[in-house]
Amino acid sequence: MKNSLWVIAILFLTFLPAKAGDSANSNVVDASTLRHKVMCGYQGWFNTAGDGTNLGWIHWSQGNVLTPKTVHVEYWPDLSEYTQEERYPVPGFTYPDGSPAELYSAHNPRTVLRHFEWMRDYGIDGVWLQRFVVGLPGGPVVKRYPALLDVLHNVRDAASQTGRVWALSYDIAQMPTGKIYDALISDWKKMVDEKITADPRYVHEGGLPVVQIWGFYYHNDNNGMTAEVANKLIDFFETPGPYQALLVGGGDWTWRTNPDPEWQKVFHRFKVYVPWNVGNYSIDKTGVSRASMGSWKKDKQQCDSQGTLWIPVVFPAVSCNNLKHEPWGKHTTPRRGGNFLWEQFHTLSTMGGIDTVYLAMFDEMDEGTAILKVTNTPPTQAHFLTYEGLPSDWYMRLVGTGEKMLRDKTPIPEKIPIKP
Repeated sequence: MKNSLWVIAILFLTFLPAKAGDSANSNVVDASTLRHKVMCGYQGWFNTAGDGTNLGWIHWSQGNVLTPKTVHVEYWPDLSEYTQEERYPVPGFTYPDGSPAELYSAHNPRTVLRHFEWMRDYGIDGVWLQRFVVGLPGGPVVKRYPALLDVLHNVRDAASQTGRVWALSYDIAQMPTGKIYDALISDWKKMVDEKITADPRYVHEGGLPVVQIWGFYYHNDNNGMTAEVANKLIDFFETPGPYQALLVGGGDWTWRTNPDPEWQKVFHRFKVYVPWNVGNYSIDKTGVSRASMGSWKKDKQQCDSQGTLWIPVVFPAVSCNNLKHEPWGKHTTPRRGGNFLWEQFHTLSTMGGIDTVYLAMFDEMDEGTAILKVTNTPPTQAHFLTYEGLPSDWYMRLVGTGEKMLRDKTPIPEKIPIKP
């Protein structure tokens, strides 16, 4: 009888959802290794009028002015916990009760700290800070560079205060092929020289700082990467010296079946590879959308055979109607109350030994993959998705629960084990 009671108690504790202020989730995350972590992509690219950047409503809108016709996001953040100093009024937008609508800016250090406090409170390890190469010196939108630096420092300070970890994640989207290498490497050297990567909260592996690059895509219109540039980047980061790093490659989910022999050589050189899986889903016979995970087993086997750490990308679903400015609902994959995401955690737990995951993403409201707190009562002037009446913290709770179960090697059930 006593043994049965112990089993019940253990199962109960295992499935308890993470809660704000839970000391068990407040431990300082180990920054000496990339392994045993679920880290979120963090865009940090949302600006507002009046936030001090003079960039206007970047990423909330397709222009400097935010109107119902220029809305760029699928969700509206829940600002109920933000201080007044973090809220920026949006002219012309109101909530259903008629009150003025507001948005946040990642330029505000208190807001970034708030996001990291949520990560700590719900048991999420940290972030890959997206650093778009087009906004660096040498890129076509260098006017955003000061804002990029401010967000970087906000993230660094927030990680320090909350015990989370972080690492740089360069994205080469829209960068001309001939400018990728120089702009990216110049910025990396600056980060090293200014001791940014020596930050105690910056992720290392084997004594080296880690750096991620998104863009190892074969024949992708948005990414100017070639096998030649890829090899040049790998050579740089593998060269012993002050700028050496563990390069984490991010790119094609079809990497194993890529027909180009030069690209195959590139993929075999990675010590860590993260195939971008967002938007990769199928619809079953009953009409239910599910993330496509059929390649995961062979992906892992291939990576294991060549000595590469395979890091899967999981996501809560995707939606980008406002981003594409096309008829509403045309580009929406239902989240199904969190089941779309949870099924991915369940599948990973059946594959054995996987506890390192890339979560796409913490604050990506453009493509509708955000897990941060969003409102179920968004402004009425445009179309927005909600969390379908679920609590605004539901997806952070799911991620924190899934992460803990993976790390503890607890079998993850097919059905979500916690209640809203």
